[in-house]
Amino acid sequence: MAEALRDAMVLAMRRDPSVFLIGEDIGIKNGFGGGFSVTLGLSDEFGHDRIMDTPISEAAIIGGAIGAAMVGMRPVAEMQYGDFVLCGMDQIVNQAAKMHYMTNGQVSVPMVLRLPVGATTRGAQHGQSSEAWFMHTPGLKVVCPSNSYDAKGLLLSAIWDNNPVVFLEHKLLYGAKGRKEKSAVNTTAMVPEEEYEIPLGSVEIKHPGTDITILANMLMVHRSMTAAEELEKEGISAEVIDVRSLVPMDMETIIESVKKTSRVLIVEEDNRTGGWGAEIAARVAEEAFYYLDTPVTRLAAPDTPVPYSPTLEGIYVPETKRIMEEAQRLVRM
Repeated sequence: MAEALRDAMVLAMRRDPSVFLIGEDIGIKNGFGGGFSVTLGLSDEFGHDRIMDTPISEAAIIGGAIGAAMVGMRPVAEMQYGDFVLCGMDQIVNQAAKMHYMTNGQVSVPMVLRLPVGATTRGAQHGQSSEAWFMHTPGLKVVCPSNSYDAKGLLLSAIWDNNPVVFLEHKLLYGAKGRKEKSAVNTTAMVPEEEYEIPLGSVEIKHPGTDITILANMLMVHRSMTAAEELEKEGISAEVIDVRSLVPMDMETIIESVKKTSRVLIVEEDNRTGGWGAEIAARVAEEAFYYLDTPVTRLAAPDTPVPYSPTLEGIYVPETKRIMEEAQRLVRM
């Protein structure tokens, strides 16, 4: 997935000189290419005027990107860890998200903010899932690919979009050469060399089914797919939907699936209270309540900080076995 993201940025920069990258250690010679090798080698082609290394100041990175976007550039800003975005939250929430509205449409902020997220045995300040923070802010779009093909197509769509887009990337899905994470998921896929776009606001049915709808994103898509394949052996047909765009969100496809299966299991790595799963659960209750045979159910992390212990993290993040057990329970109610 790191290579697919890199390819998207290369194509965008070759096509449009207003596209540039900004972040910590993203273009240093003989460096890692950012925290997870996504920008590896790009400064060799585009130079440091367009692959801009910054001091360790997330507020400066985000603020600089917003200012550049307001005057016609298309910056792609990177945080080394998604958790560090909190240092620049005022710029995102009070500037990037609101500027188009406050100027009556005279100013746009066409920027992308790339955030590595997810628990990877790095503890409470380096492993959070931050989707809900941004979903709550009008003016932001929020995207979260689960595989290489989607990563490239969604990133290109995000770069050409005239709104600020928060682009979440799970660290266990990168598969980056030189910085491969332990227990990383293989997201290798056939990805076209040319440009293509996947519309922001779309979801994808990854595994058709009739007995239960499982909604997941990023890493949880892969675990849900494995669970669906195992459930199939028991005669349970699970429909797995990759909620790859949270804002805007394709509720129409989700509601149609719910009407078909009558059961909903939402699987998310974020902690349970106030997560994106709570928003979907509320919308399903509003729009498809009378089609439900069981309560909408959420499987999420507990309301505690992300643990550092690998053993505790394994309990904290929903595993395939727990997804299977919860699906079985709902189908047999």
